Amino acid sequence: MKMRNIGINEYYHIYSRGTDKRLIFMDDSDKNRFTTLLYLANGDSQTRISNYFRTEQALGLLSLFEKDVGKPLVAIGAWCLMSNHIHLLVKEIEAGGISKFMARLLTAYSMYFNIKNNRTGALFESRFKAEHVNNDTYLKYLYCYIHLNPIKMIQSDWKTKGIFDAIQAEKFISAYPYSSLSEYKGEERIQAKILSRAIFPEYFETPESFDLFYKEWIDIKKQNEAKN
Repeated sequence: MKMRNIGINEYYHIYSRGTDKRLIFMDDSDKNRFTTLLYLANGDSQTRISNYFRTEQALGLLSLFEKDVGKPLVAIGAWCLMSNHIHLLVKEIEAGGISKFMARLLTAYSMYFNIKNNRTGALFESRFKAEHVNNDTYLKYLYCYIHLNPIKMIQSDWKTKGIFDAIQAEKFISAYPYSSLSEYKGEERIQAKILSRAIFPEYFETPESFDLFYKEWIDIKKQNEAKN
Protein backbone atom coordinates (compact mmCIF):
# COMPACT_ATOMS: atom_id res chain seq x y z
CA MET A 1 0.00 0.00 0.00
CA LYS A 2 1.30 3.44 -0.87
CA MET A 3 1.88 5.97 1.85
CA ARG A 4 -0.75 8.39 0.51
CA ASN A 5 -3.48 5.80 1.07
CA ILE A 6 -2.82 5.63 4.81
CA GLY A 7 -4.85 8.13 6.82
CA ILE A 8 -4.42 9.72 10.22
CA ASN A 9 -6.44 8.08 13.02
CA GLU A 10 -7.23 5.07 10.85
CA TYR A 11 -6.57 1.42 11.75
CA TYR A 12 -4.58 -1.01 9.61
CA HIS A 13 -3.72 -4.68 9.58
CA ILE A 14 -0.04 -4.75 8.65
CA TYR A 15 1.73 -7.88 7.50
CA SER A 16 5.08 -8.58 5.94
CA ARG A 17 6.48 -11.86 4.65
CA GLY A 18 9.97 -13.15 3.97
CA THR A 19 11.07 -12.90 0.36
CA ASP A 20 10.20 -16.11 -1.52
CA LYS A 21 8.32 -17.08 1.66
CA ARG A 22 11.66 -17.80 3.33
CA LEU A 23 12.07 -18.08 7.09
CA ILE A 24 12.74 -14.74 8.74
CA PHE A 25 13.12 -16.21 12.24
CA MET A 26 15.58 -19.08 12.59
CA ASP A 27 15.37 -19.41 16.38
CA ASP A 28 14.02 -17.81 19.54
CA SER A 29 16.86 -15.29 19.67
CA ASP A 30 15.67 -13.90 16.33
CA LYS A 31 12.12 -13.59 17.61
CA ASN A 32 13.32 -11.96 20.81
CA ARG A 33 15.32 -9.45 18.76
CA PHE A 34 12.32 -8.58 16.59
CA THR A 35 10.04 -8.29 19.63
CA THR A 36 12.47 -5.78 21.15
CA LEU A 37 12.58 -3.87 17.87
CA LEU A 38 8.79 -3.48 17.92
CA TYR A 39 9.42 -1.19 20.88
CA LEU A 40 12.71 0.43 19.89
CA ALA A 41 11.67 1.26 16.30
CA ASN A 42 8.44 2.96 17.36
CA GLY A 43 9.79 6.37 18.28
CA ASP A 44 11.03 9.60 16.73
CA SER A 45 14.36 9.58 18.60
CA GLN A 46 17.35 10.29 16.36
CA THR A 47 19.37 7.59 18.12
CA ARG A 48 20.55 4.85 15.76
CA ILE A 49 18.71 1.67 16.69
CA SER A 50 21.95 -0.31 16.66
CA ASN A 51 23.25 1.94 19.46
CA TYR A 52 20.53 0.73 21.82
CA PHE A 53 22.02 -2.76 21.77
CA ARG A 54 25.40 -1.73 23.21
CA THR A 55 24.24 -2.68 26.71
CA GLU A 56 22.50 -5.88 25.58
CA GLN A 57 25.21 -8.34 26.67
CA ALA A 58 25.48 -6.84 30.13
CA LEU A 59 21.83 -6.20 30.91
CA GLY A 60 19.90 -8.36 28.44
CA LEU A 61 17.23 -7.59 25.86
CA LEU A 62 14.47 -6.90 28.37
CA SER A 63 16.40 -3.90 29.68
CA LEU A 64 15.97 -2.25 26.27
CA PHE A 65 12.26 -1.77 26.99
CA GLU A 66 13.35 0.90 29.49
CA LYS A 67 14.99 3.03 26.78
CA ASP A 68 13.47 6.40 25.89
CA VAL A 69 12.76 6.15 22.14
CA GLY A 70 10.89 9.45 21.84
CA LYS A 71 7.36 10.14 20.68
CA PRO A 72 5.61 7.05 19.21
CA LEU A 73 5.23 6.90 15.43
CA VAL A 74 2.23 4.56 15.57
CA ALA A 75 -0.08 2.96 18.09
CA ILE A 76 0.17 -0.83 18.19
CA GLY A 77 -2.91 -2.74 19.28
CA ALA A 78 -1.82 -6.35 18.66
CA TRP A 79 1.10 -8.26 17.18
CA CYS A 80 2.23 -11.78 16.35
CA LEU A 81 5.40 -13.31 14.91
CA MET A 82 5.29 -16.39 12.68
CA SER A 83 8.22 -18.27 11.19
CA ASN A 84 8.12 -16.48 7.83
CA HIS A 85 5.84 -13.47 8.39
CA ILE A 86 4.53 -10.97 10.93
CA HIS A 87 1.12 -9.50 11.78
CA LEU A 88 0.51 -6.11 13.37
CA LEU A 89 -2.63 -4.14 14.20
CA VAL A 90 -1.71 -0.46 14.15
CA LYS A 91 -3.23 3.01 14.13
CA GLU A 92 -1.70 5.89 12.20
CA ILE A 93 -1.24 8.68 14.76
CA GLU A 94 0.96 11.03 12.73
CA ALA A 95 1.36 11.58 9.01
CA GLY A 96 3.66 8.95 7.56
CA GLY A 97 4.05 7.24 10.93
CA ILE A 98 3.34 3.72 9.69
CA SER A 99 5.77 4.00 6.81
CA LYS A 100 8.50 5.44 9.07
CA PHE A 101 7.96 2.78 11.70
CA MET A 102 7.96 -0.13 9.25
CA ALA A 103 11.07 1.19 7.51
CA ARG A 104 12.94 1.45 10.82
CA LEU A 105 11.65 -1.93 12.02
CA LEU A 106 12.32 -4.02 8.91
CA THR A 107 15.63 -2.33 8.09
CA ALA A 108 16.99 -2.81 11.61
CA TYR A 109 15.96 -6.45 11.71
CA SER A 110 17.21 -7.22 8.20
CA MET A 111 20.64 -5.76 9.04
CA TYR A 112 20.81 -7.88 12.20
CA PHE A 113 19.67 -11.05 10.38
CA ASN A 114 22.04 -10.63 7.44
CA ILE A 115 25.06 -10.00 9.65
CA LYS A 116 24.20 -12.93 11.89
CA ASN A 117 23.74 -15.29 8.94
CA ASN A 118 26.48 -13.89 6.70
CA ARG A 119 24.04 -13.10 3.90
CA THR A 120 23.16 -10.13 1.69
CA GLY A 121 20.06 -8.93 -0.11
CA ALA A 122 16.43 -8.35 0.80
CA LEU A 123 14.94 -10.36 3.64
CA PHE A 124 11.32 -9.20 3.30
CA GLU A 125 9.04 -9.19 0.26
CA SER A 126 9.08 -5.72 -1.36
CA ARG A 127 6.86 -3.35 0.62
CA PHE A 128 4.80 -4.30 3.65
CA LYS A 129 1.06 -4.84 3.08
CA ALA A 130 -1.49 -2.64 4.84
CA GLU A 131 -5.21 -3.47 4.89
CA HIS A 132 -7.48 -0.65 6.00
CA VAL A 133 -9.73 -1.62 8.91
CA ASN A 134 -12.88 0.38 8.25
CA ASN A 135 -15.45 -1.00 10.68
CA ASP A 136 -15.80 -2.26 14.25
CA THR A 137 -16.62 -5.83 13.23
CA TYR A 138 -13.39 -6.20 11.26
CA LEU A 139 -11.32 -4.44 13.92
CA LYS A 140 -12.60 -6.68 16.70
CA TYR A 141 -12.16 -9.80 14.54
CA LEU A 142 -8.46 -8.97 14.04
CA TYR A 143 -7.77 -9.42 17.74
CA CYS A 144 -8.71 -13.07 17.23
CA TYR A 145 -7.19 -13.52 13.79
CA ILE A 146 -3.79 -12.18 14.82
CA HIS A 147 -3.59 -14.01 18.14
CA LEU A 148 -4.86 -17.33 16.77
CA ASN A 149 -2.31 -17.40 13.92
CA PRO A 150 0.22 -19.58 15.80
CA ILE A 151 -2.25 -22.49 15.74
CA LYS A 152 -0.87 -23.03 12.23
CA MET A 153 2.31 -24.32 13.87
CA ILE A 154 0.48 -27.36 15.24
CA GLN A 155 -2.25 -27.66 12.59
CA SER A 156 -1.43 -26.09 9.24
CA ASP A 157 -4.95 -26.36 7.77
CA TRP A 158 -6.99 -25.09 10.72
CA LYS A 159 -8.25 -21.99 8.89
CA THR A 160 -9.93 -24.08 6.18
CA LYS A 161 -10.75 -27.31 7.99
CA GLY A 162 -11.42 -26.14 11.50
CA ILE A 163 -9.56 -26.96 14.69
CA PHE A 164 -9.23 -30.65 15.43
CA ASP A 165 -8.29 -30.28 19.11
CA ALA A 166 -9.59 -27.05 20.67
CA ILE A 167 -8.03 -27.74 24.08
CA GLN A 168 -4.59 -28.32 22.59
CA ALA A 169 -4.94 -25.21 20.40
CA GLU A 170 -5.90 -23.00 23.34
CA LYS A 171 -3.01 -24.30 25.44
CA PHE A 172 -0.54 -23.76 22.61
CA ILE A 173 -1.41 -20.15 21.84
CA SER A 174 -1.61 -19.30 25.55
CA ALA A 175 1.97 -20.52 26.00
CA TYR A 176 3.30 -18.97 22.78
CA PRO A 177 5.39 -15.95 23.86
CA TYR A 178 5.74 -14.15 20.52
CA SER A 179 2.41 -12.38 20.36
CA SER A 180 0.49 -9.87 22.46
CA LEU A 181 -2.02 -12.49 23.66
CA SER A 182 -0.45 -12.54 27.14
CA GLU A 183 -1.26 -8.86 27.65
CA TYR A 184 -4.91 -9.42 26.76
CA LYS A 185 -5.06 -12.38 29.13
CA GLY A 186 -3.95 -10.09 31.94
CA GLU A 187 -0.39 -11.39 32.33
CA GLU A 188 2.30 -8.88 33.31
CA ARG A 189 5.28 -8.63 30.93
CA ILE A 190 7.68 -5.84 30.05
CA GLN A 191 6.64 -6.46 26.41
CA ALA A 192 3.36 -4.74 27.27
CA LYS A 193 5.22 -1.49 26.50
CA ILE A 194 4.90 -2.37 22.81
CA LEU A 195 1.15 -1.80 22.98
CA SER A 196 -0.90 1.40 23.13
CA ARG A 197 -4.13 -0.23 24.19
CA ALA A 198 -5.75 2.99 25.44
CA ILE A 199 -5.74 4.37 21.88
CA PHE A 200 -7.83 1.45 20.62
CA PRO A 201 -11.51 0.75 21.34
CA GLU A 202 -12.02 -1.04 24.66
CA TYR A 203 -13.83 -4.13 23.40
CA PHE A 204 -12.66 -6.25 26.31
CA GLU A 205 -13.26 -4.78 29.76
CA THR A 206 -11.50 -7.63 31.57
CA PRO A 207 -9.07 -10.44 30.71
CA GLU A 208 -11.95 -12.83 31.29
CA SER A 209 -14.04 -11.14 28.59
CA PHE A 210 -11.17 -11.45 26.12
CA ASP A 211 -10.67 -15.10 27.09
CA LEU A 212 -14.32 -15.77 26.36
CA PHE A 213 -14.14 -13.94 23.04
CA TYR A 214 -11.19 -15.79 21.53
CA LYS A 215 -12.24 -19.18 22.94
CA GLU A 216 -15.58 -18.73 21.21
CA TRP A 217 -13.68 -18.32 17.92
CA ILE A 218 -11.76 -21.54 18.64
CA ASP A 219 -15.05 -23.32 19.32
CA ILE A 220 -16.57 -21.94 16.10
CA LYS A 221 -13.66 -23.36 14.11
CA LYS A 222 -14.08 -26.67 15.89
CA GLN A 223 -17.80 -26.72 15.11
CA ASN A 224 -17.17 -25.89 11.45
CA GLU A 225 -14.77 -28.83 11.22
CA ALA A 226 -17.38 -31.17 12.71
CA LYS A 227 -19.97 -30.08 10.15
CA ASN A 228 -17.56 -30.81 7.29
